[in-house]
Amino acid sequence: MHLLRNFRLSRRKVLRGMLGGAAVAVALPPLEAMLNRHGDAHADGSALPLRFISVLFGCGVQLDRWEPAQVGANWELSPQLMPFADVKDYLTICTGLRNRFGGSAITHHEGMCVFNGYDFALRPDLPGFASDWAGPTIDQVIADAIAARGGATPIRSMQLGWTKFDSPADNGSTAKALSARGEPGNLTVLYPDSNPASVWQSLFGEFSEPNDTREVRLSILDVIREDTLRLRNELGVKDRQRLDAHLEGVSELETKISALPPLCQLPLQPDHTNAEGNAQEQLTMVNDLMSDLLAYAFVCDVTRVASYQMLSVASEVQFGEIAHSTTQHGDSHAGDESYNQGIVYVMARIADMMKKLADTTDADGTNLLDSTLMYCSTEVSQGWSHSWQRLPIIIGGHGRGYLRSPGIHYQAIAPTTPGDDFTSEGNTSDVLLTLLQAFDPEAQSVGAGEPMSTTPLVELLA
Repeated sequence: MHLLRNFRLSRRKVLRGMLGGAAVAVALPPLEAMLNRHGDAHADGSALPLRFISVLFGCGVQLDRWEPAQVGANWELSPQLMPFADVKDYLTICTGLRNRFGGSAITHHEGMCVFNGYDFALRPDLPGFASDWAGPTIDQVIADAIAARGGATPIRSMQLGWTKFDSPADNGSTAKALSARGEPGNLTVLYPDSNPASVWQSLFGEFSEPNDTREVRLSILDVIREDTLRLRNELGVKDRQRLDAHLEGVSELETKISALPPLCQLPLQPDHTNAEGNAQEQLTMVNDLMSDLLAYAFVCDVTRVASYQMLSVASEVQFGEIAHSTTQHGDSHAGDESYNQGIVYVMARIADMMKKLADTTDADGTNLLDSTLMYCSTEVSQGWSHSWQRLPIIIGGHGRGYLRSPGIHYQAIAPTTPGDDFTSEGNTSDVLLTLLQAFDPEAQSVGAGEPMSTTPLVELLA
């Protein structure tokens, strides 16, 4: 029951302060003072936010170990999907769909059609295998839809990264980024940031002097203390408790990031490098921090859209935290047990991000995974064959009741044999259109040419 209080607070309210001439801003969690009297909309009548994140995990899976054996509602987790046990009710799996890419195949790149529904643009002027996005990616189409419907946020979208080690043989924006904004022929590529400290700065602004040492730097909470005290005097008891809990979480996150190796605190250089070598990245910790930052940005409505490039196309990352024989791309060609271990490791990190969202309370008492649609896929179904058919697709979250709950296993067509990576029908872009219509019910299509979709998958809907 929400109290009938006269004090109303804008959902855009932030706590502000100054440090060394630099502005500091900390967004607020959802508070009762921001909501209407029933707690099911904002005080200004606008709907509670719906969020979206796209995730790329390059180098594929082993379909005979990844695709669930059962279809429909009563499906069971496959061996490579076992990390999702804690969030299975939030999981929808799509298999057997046809990627209707119709351009010239150059291996790995054609599968990226699964993120925008366009054939890529070849880049013969670049070395190796090279292509560019030829149309906007689904995260940016959704960001446009949110802004057009009055849901503009301080940060239009976040572009997160995980490992820095992509493929030196693959070039162009399709190989190096998961987000492209604009119209075909006039796109702006948005590159991922794999440094948690740099992502922190993009959320909070510059909150320390360039020459400050870690030991003497003021806490961000000290900088906003006066504004915090003024606001607390206006809030009710429950909102004060929620504000205090939120600021405690901000402080804990600040401590985590401050504990990173010193070079990881610096903003990334233009080529997005840092001091850690391959097989030495602390990728579980990086994923946890990115999950914390994403949850903060979502719950405080700093942004409603993000992309997360975990592994790029043909990524040459070597996981130091497991027994990796070569790199994930190298292991994908062997298709051996090391490849399997790498896939399970990546699935576990996606599951960790979903669990973080599920553990974060939203404005209406639900959790962030209830109000989020997470779209995850890869550029090849299996690395050794370079097939871009039967691409594995994971959808996390329910989108405020938009998708079926619990989630289902939707199978367009069954494989002819275990591990079959060719038999497919339908259109992977149908999944994109289905998700887009959660944000823009009037959207009629996604993509262009042969990969374009005009038929959402109604089987996924609640």
